[in-house]
Amino acid sequence: MSARARPIRVLIVCTHNAARSQMAEALLRWMGGDAVEVHSSGTEPTQVHPLTVRVLEEIGVDASGLRAKSVEKFRGQAFDYVITVCDQARERCPYVPGGEQIHWSFPDPSAVEGSEEERLEAFRQVRDAIAQRLRLWLSVTLRDPKLRQLPLP
Repeated sequence: MSARARPIRVLIVCTHNAARSQMAEALLRWMGGDAVEVHSSGTEPTQVHPLTVRVLEEIGVDASGLRAKSVEKFRGQAFDYVITVCDQARERCPYVPGGEQIHWSFPDPSAVEGSEEERLEAFRQVRDAIAQRLRLWLSVTLRDPKLRQLPLP
């Protein structure tokens, strides 16, 4: 990755900070390494969904430090990018000064009902969609075409 004076600061926001934003935080940290400083938060945080941890760990992404946090925790901090990953959070996310606002809408895997295998598959599909979007975004943001070759889950 290209040398930078400081890492790119990214805040990822979802409603409950339980699934999509947690996946994005862990995946971006894994993909971006020292080039990014990433945090996630929720407009109405609850707790990290166990299937979020499971689908991250099954592809070798460390999920041990993930915990739900309120977007209020980050008030007053400057970010280069603020990425909302659900429509409800986009509507409720406060303006963060200095941060380019980006919105990506992913379905909520926590809302899927059915067998554990059906729910697990929903989490995997969202994880993979987030990973693909992050990989492409990161390759453009860091201007590093090698990142386009990162393996997807």
